[in-house]
Amino acid sequence: MKATRSLRMTQGLEKAPHRSLLYALGLTREEIQRPIIGIVNGFNEVVPGHIHLRTLAEAAKAGVRSAGGTPLEFPAIAVCDGLAMNHEGMKFSLPSREIIADSIELMATAHPFDALVLIPNCDKTVPGMLMAMLRLNIPAILISGGPMLAGSTMSDRDGAASDLISVFEGVGRVRVGDMSEDALEDMAKSACPGCGSCAGMYTANTMNCLAETIGLALPGNGTIPAVSADRIRLAKNAGTSVMALLEKNILPRTIVTEKSVANATAVDMALGGSSNTVLHLPAIFREAGLPLTLEIFDEVSRKTPNLCKLSPAGRPHIQDLHAAGGIPAVMAELLGGNLLHGDALTVTGHTVAENLKALRAKNRNPEVIRPLSNPHYHEGGIAILKGSLAPQGAVVKQFAVLPSMLKRTVTAKVFDTEEDAVAAILGGKIKAGDCVVVRYEGPKGGPGMREMLTPTSAIAGMGLDGDVALITDGRFSGGSRGAAIGHVSPEAAERGPIGVVVDGDSILIDIPGRKLDLLISEAELTKRLREFQPQEKAIASSLLRRYSRQVGSAAGGAIFKD
Repeated sequence: MKATRSLRMTQGLEKAPHRSLLYALGLTREEIQRPIIGIVNGFNEVVPGHIHLRTLAEAAKAGVRSAGGTPLEFPAIAVCDGLAMNHEGMKFSLPSREIIADSIELMATAHPFDALVLIPNCDKTVPGMLMAMLRLNIPAILISGGPMLAGSTMSDRDGAASDLISVFEGVGRVRVGDMSEDALEDMAKSACPGCGSCAGMYTANTMNCLAETIGLALPGNGTIPAVSADRIRLAKNAGTSVMALLEKNILPRTIVTEKSVANATAVDMALGGSSNTVLHLPAIFREAGLPLTLEIFDEVSRKTPNLCKLSPAGRPHIQDLHAAGGIPAVMAELLGGNLLHGDALTVTGHTVAENLKALRAKNRNPEVIRPLSNPHYHEGGIAILKGSLAPQGAVVKQFAVLPSMLKRTVTAKVFDTEEDAVAAILGGKIKAGDCVVVRYEGPKGGPGMREMLTPTSAIAGMGLDGDVALITDGRFSGGSRGAAIGHVSPEAAERGPIGVVVDGDSILIDIPGRKLDLLISEAELTKRLREFQPQEKAIASSLLRRYSRQVGSAAGGAIFKD
């Protein structure tokens, strides 16, 4: 078995001190001589999606040992976006992606592991670990913690199973008298029944599904429930599989090519995935030197049908997708329509087409996974809008938008912070036909590009999502629904047009036409921009000050500038 990288710290006369430290870990000489495999564990006791990851780490170690390797575990941080929502903690969520990638690079270079098994689950850990895999380019495999089951109680409004987004939207329902506070508290107790990433097609589950699609995780990674014994077996298989990758010298950049970019983007559109993928996929593929622009997203969206309408856009949850055949069934549908590269390599050592054949992948529930002949819509889940309000682009999860808001002229109500916008929404100051404009929440201006789940959930919970839009240079949770248009670029802090919108301005939203226009004259817009001086926030955190200086535009994935 190849163990070339770890020899830098284990072999030779001059490495006797290094071996002494490895002996101090309790390792035997035989274990030191085997390939040393880093187990990157995102476990902590704060994040429900990560509370069970020690079990998966032990399973992955068992797989490594059974295949002749020596596993050594080290941690990675993880932020729970739900717990960080609507306070200053959310400013630190997106920056954690870069810290996760950097810290794994640091650990895996300071201690030259021969290969890595990476165990993430929630929002930024998945892209952060995928970025590190491609940056290091040593044999590696990702095994996620898996999705949470949906809540066992039934919502008293529409009969659908509950989840975290039900609780967020419940706040708005209480405000308009559609739910009592006691009922909301009962829902809060049951909507998240245990470990795993939140149950809908939100950011964490979207990214875990796409890790499978990219080829860096085993089939089943995105949809096997967190509480299933199949998840433990998958972790063991990840341990044995990484040893096979090491033996065959199959590296992440061997797997991830232009075909992987196309496959990931196509499956994202078919799934109706989180709008945050427009930040994360470009950052991941950049580590392999592969571009993914907003124009590519839109091009793929226009030709890839939307096959799945999971929560928050519809009623099914990830467990329903898994029962319907999971990501292999979605990929089989796309492959049958020549919308996927079947010859792309994966961590199984086989191609996508070979994997699907071996799995006998098929669609077991055409209501959860629509066939190509009967899609929810002929385009993909994400649309890229451009216009005078967003010259570089803006992002919307188009099939979570009600028909009444697909093309509409709205009236701006402008707020410079999320908190002010939420106060206005819950205070009854937003009416049908209004557009809540929230600015200075972008990567640089936030700093940190907070998610706007609280205001979008309040709008939906109050029954206004068919008549009110929210436009921001910040971003949205994968759980947001309605006319939630984010990533407006350039952001206000970078002198973007969103910074010069005033109360009462008319804004044209045309999602089918891919337009987002501020309806003032070109001369007036030029005058406002010439006179515009962006706000400069006092940033107490040294981390966020550094982040604000280094981060690039959301249109490019909020990637650090070289």
